[in-house]
Amino acid sequence: MQINATFLGQGIAFAILIWFSWKFIWPPLMRAIEERQQKIAEGLAAADNSQKALAQAQEKVNEELKAARAKANEIIEQAHQRANQIVDAAKAEAIAEGARQKALVDAEIEASANRAREDLRRQVSLLAVTGAEKLLRREIDPAAHKALLDELAAEI
Repeated sequence: MQINATFLGQGIAFAILIWFSWKFIWPPLMRAIEERQQKIAEGLAAADNSQKALAQAQEKVNEELKAARAKANEIIEQAHQRANQIVDAAKAEAIAEGARQKALVDAEIEASANRAREDLRRQVSLLAVTGAEKLLRREIDPAAHKALLDELAAEI
C-alpha cells in the first residue's frame, strides 16, 4: 500500500467528517435518543402507576360491593323479621277474635239453654198444677192416683 496525497486527502476528509459528525450531528442525535428513553421510562412509570391505581380501585370496588351486600342482607333480614312480626301479630289477632267469637257463641248458647230451662219449668209447673187440679177433683183412690201420675209422666 502506498501512501500518497489521495490517501492523505481521504484521511483528512474522513477525520473532518468524524469531527463534524462528533460536533454537530452526534449531540442532537444523542439528545433525541435520551429524550426518547426518558419518554419511554416515563410511559412505563405511568403504566405502572396506572396498574397500581387500577388495582386500588378494584380493591375499593370489591370492598364497596361487600359492604353493599352486607347492607342488603341486613335489610333482607330486617324485612324477614318484620314479616314474622306481622304474621305473629295477625295470628294473635286471629286467636283473640276466635276467642271473642267463641265467648259470644258460648254466651248465646247459655242464654238459649236458660230460656229452654225457664220454658221447661213453666211447662212442668203448669203440668204439676194441672195434675194437682185433676187429683183434687177426683176422689182419692190409689188406682186413680197411679193412673194420673202415669199420664203426667207420659206428658212430660
